[in-house]
Amino acid sequence: MEKRPINDCRLYGFIDTAYLAKRDPAEVARQLIAGGVDIIQVRAKKEKHSRLVEIALAVIAAAKDSPVSVIVNDDIEAAYETGADGVHLGQEDWTAIPRDERHRQLMGLEILGISTHSLKQAMEAERDGANYIGVGPIHATGTKPGRTPVGLALIHQVAVRVHTPFFAIGGITLHNLNNVLIAGAKRIAVVSAILKAPDVTRAAAEFKERLP
Repeated sequence: MEKRPINDCRLYGFIDTAYLAKRDPAEVARQLIAGGVDIIQVRAKKEKHSRLVEIALAVIAAAKDSPVSVIVNDDIEAAYETGADGVHLGQEDWTAIPRDERHRQLMGLEILGISTHSLKQAMEAERDGANYIGVGPIHATGTKPGRTPVGLALIHQVAVRVHTPFFAIGGITLHNLNNVLIAGAKRIAVVSAILKAPDVTRAAAEFKERLP
C-alpha cells in the first residue's frame, strides 16, 4: 500500500524496546496503527543489530497493508537490510557522517529524519535535505535522560523559520498537549505516554483526535 506523505502525517509512534516489556512488537505495531499513528519508528538502543533487524522486519510486516511508514532509528545498515521506509538519525549521528558521504550512504532510503535541539540545528537539517525533523525534547523525558528540555519557545521559532515538516517530541502527554499545539506544533511524536498506557490503541487515538 502507498505510504502517507510526511506532510499529511500528524502522529509519530514508536516500537521502543525500553517500553515493550515482553510484548510482541508486531502486535503493538498493529495496536498503534489501529489507534491512528501515521509513522512508526523502531528504536532498540540496547539491542544487538540482529535483534533490531528482527524487530524491524516484524513491524514492517505488520504495517505492510497500511499507509504507515516504518523508520529505523540510528542504524542505516538495518534500514537497508529490512527494506524500511527510512532512517532517523540523532544529531550526533548525523553530524558524524562526512558531508560528501551522506548521499552515498542514504541514497537507497526514501525518508531521512533528523533530531534537532535548537533553531540552528533545525535550519541546518532542512538545508541538508531532511524529509522531517524532530524538535525536542520539549519537556524532560525518561526516553532522553540527562537531556535538557528545549521548551515550548523552540516550537514557535521552528514553526516560523523552518518549512520542513517537524514533530515535537519529548515528554508530551494528553495533559500538556494543548500547550504544545498552541506553541505552533502540528505534528507530535509520543513514546511513553502511548506505550505505557493500559490500552495502546485508545491512547494513540486520544492523541490523534486532538491534532489539527
